[in-house]
Amino acid sequence: MKVSVVGVGYVGLVAAACLADGGNHVICVDNDKKKIENLQKGLVPIYEPGLEEIVRRNEKAGRLVFTTELKEGVEHSLIIILGVGTPSAPDGSADISAVLSVAEEIAQLMKEYRILVVKSTVPVGTYKVVSDLIASKTEVPFDYVSNPEFLKEGSAVEDFLKPDRVIIGTTNPAVMELMKQLYAPFMRKSSRILFMDPASAEMTKYASNVMLATRISFMNELSALCERYGADIEQVRAGVGSDSRIGPAFLFPGVGFGGSCFPKDVRALIYMGRQKGMPMTIAEAVQQVNLNQHQRFADKVLAYYGGRKGTCLGVWGLAFKARTDDTRESPAVFCIQRFLEAGFQVAAYDPEAVCPELQGRIRMTENAYDVLDDAEGLVIFTDWQEFRTPDFEQIASRLKRPVIFDGRNLYSPSFVQKHGIEYYSIGR
Repeated sequence: MKVSVVGVGYVGLVAAACLADGGNHVICVDNDKKKIENLQKGLVPIYEPGLEEIVRRNEKAGRLVFTTELKEGVEHSLIIILGVGTPSAPDGSADISAVLSVAEEIAQLMKEYRILVVKSTVPVGTYKVVSDLIASKTEVPFDYVSNPEFLKEGSAVEDFLKPDRVIIGTTNPAVMELMKQLYAPFMRKSSRILFMDPASAEMTKYASNVMLATRISFMNELSALCERYGADIEQVRAGVGSDSRIGPAFLFPGVGFGGSCFPKDVRALIYMGRQKGMPMTIAEAVQQVNLNQHQRFADKVLAYYGGRKGTCLGVWGLAFKARTDDTRESPAVFCIQRFLEAGFQVAAYDPEAVCPELQGRIRMTENAYDVLDDAEGLVIFTDWQEFRTPDFEQIASRLKRPVIFDGRNLYSPSFVQKHGIEYYSIGR
């Protein structure tokens, strides 16, 4: 098939590359000239395991091309996929101005029938807003499809190639068949496509993300209670997760969730509820618990040092999770800013992430162990694989004060303490 993808970010670039790998001819469109020029040179702007290889392979094969010209994509493709950003507005709502702008431009460029597929996370009812907008700008026939993405940063390529499910929001049988063919290469073992109306598809995306955020926040709140009662949240997690009705996924306690999806989607669901006079009380609690968890961990570190100005800390991890370079709404960034406000000094290491908000305010190192020099403690925020079995003897000898604050519960407390290191984790 001939497909265009508008918006070359995490969602758009992964979708485009994987669709091209399935044999389609895909044009990627983005108004960021520098980004497109870099992609044309084979430089992928984000870190996502497997993505660079798949982009280069399909670009070399001529199935994947990059341009800043939307007209080229509209003229070329029957299916036009929107993957533009929908960031949070100040009131918590999802800002769909980019979606509307692109949709209007597409309407003005269309000369014949097209299918507009929206992968961006958009508020319920956007399908009608966009459809009405396009219809007001052109008499050319079109169809709208809601096709929300369910890609986890750090495993996005794998998630696209082997999806748990693909949600298709349309009521047109002909469009259903075309979308089924588009996703056929990823359904070889069994079909996991669910068809529904566009509003239900839009709601499914928010429901899924807020449900997962709820599990995380519940375990984080429970971890604080475990500390008060002397229980071990890791043992509790194992016991709860062994229940087949619950399962073990998204039950890991930590410093709280972050990234580009969960915080934004929780806020958007809260906003949508208020708009209809239906308060989303669980989502509101999830949001508050997540903020509490950030603050609780930062307070634990600050209290240990008595808020002493000039305290130097080593930090492992800036990204909100492992296997990504994304620092958007990262708990690490939140806590480091608290440390800096208290007059602390911070040296940090992350295998992939660099945080613009912190540039010039912290010292970045190229080696994980270099953050230990002159530091009075090590704080761990991200569960990168290389942090899981470190050299504890080196940590103990290079730290001025051998103490670890582990925001991911990576280690056995007794094992760390055998190396003469004080150890503080979550819920234990």
